[in-house]
Amino acid sequence: MERKTALVAGANGIIGRNLVEHLRADGNWDVIGLSRTSGLAVDLLDPVDTRAKIGALTGVTHLFYAAYQDRPTWAELVPPNLAMLTNLVDAVDPAALEHVSLMQGYKVYGAHLGPFKTPARETDAGHMPPEFNVDQQQFLERRAGSWTWSAIRPSVVGGTALGNPMNLALVIAVYASISKELGLPLRFPGKPGAYDSLLEMTDASLLADATVWATGHEGAFNIANGDLFRWSELWPKLAAYFGLEVAPPLRMSLVDVMADKAPLWTALAAEHGLTASYQDVSASWAFGDFVFGWDYDMFADTSKSRRAGFHTYVETEQMFYRLFDEFRKARVIP
Repeated sequence: MERKTALVAGANGIIGRNLVEHLRADGNWDVIGLSRTSGLAVDLLDPVDTRAKIGALTGVTHLFYAAYQDRPTWAELVPPNLAMLTNLVDAVDPAALEHVSLMQGYKVYGAHLGPFKTPARETDAGHMPPEFNVDQQQFLERRAGSWTWSAIRPSVVGGTALGNPMNLALVIAVYASISKELGLPLRFPGKPGAYDSLLEMTDASLLADATVWATGHEGAFNIANGDLFRWSELWPKLAAYFGLEVAPPLRMSLVDVMADKAPLWTALAAEHGLTASYQDVSASWAFGDFVFGWDYDMFADTSKSRRAGFHTYVETEQMFYRLFDEFRKARVIP
């Protein structure tokens, strides 16, 4: 089999890190990771810097794009995130490029705006812009020709990356650890309606497998674990993992209630020999508030990818236990 070269943008994130590990484990890939903190450091917002550093690379056959720049408003997200993808595609040698993979999400369906049609399907009508995921896909559709493209649409991703602004498993693990230290039960902190809404998640390892699989196809694909859950059923089981009781849900902002917990975590880390600082584990509180605020169903139809041949399944409850075990093994949590 001919060897391939992967260029992974956002290689240090919750998605990119698992993708890099998956490609390397496959044994048929040479992998180049782009990240602001490790790997090949490139300022993707700067077309000159991007062209100078990426243009020097030869033989990149597959571009996996999982980079992201946060901004305060939806409208402000569009220019930087579209520019980074554009600059990177412009800089890659088109003679060798075979496929561009774009990481998206359910924002394409308006999931961040409020209740939307479920199950969401890849053929669903679009919604009023701004939405950078849509702009990025339209850019690839216009540019594709000598290479193909795929757009991967996961639900909330479960992984172990630290310092990531969208790591729900870490949110729950740290919230539970602090609750236990304070002698408190594990209360669901979201909106009352969110406790009984129907949701799904996407394991980062499954997502990496699906992302590589999709390089042999073209178009957009919803990717999820394959099961659905309600917090009202899963939350007590997650609490039991940490040896905690549950109490009735109580709406609270994790950003607010966790703002003063750094000293407590520092003491906890010293007592248990933890390797992660509070800064390492507290980047996702706002994301936790966002997810726990979904008082409406949040799931998509994954039958398109299954019809096309992707059949990997992960049980979400067991995914959480595995991630918590990994956090403990790495001494991220007690």
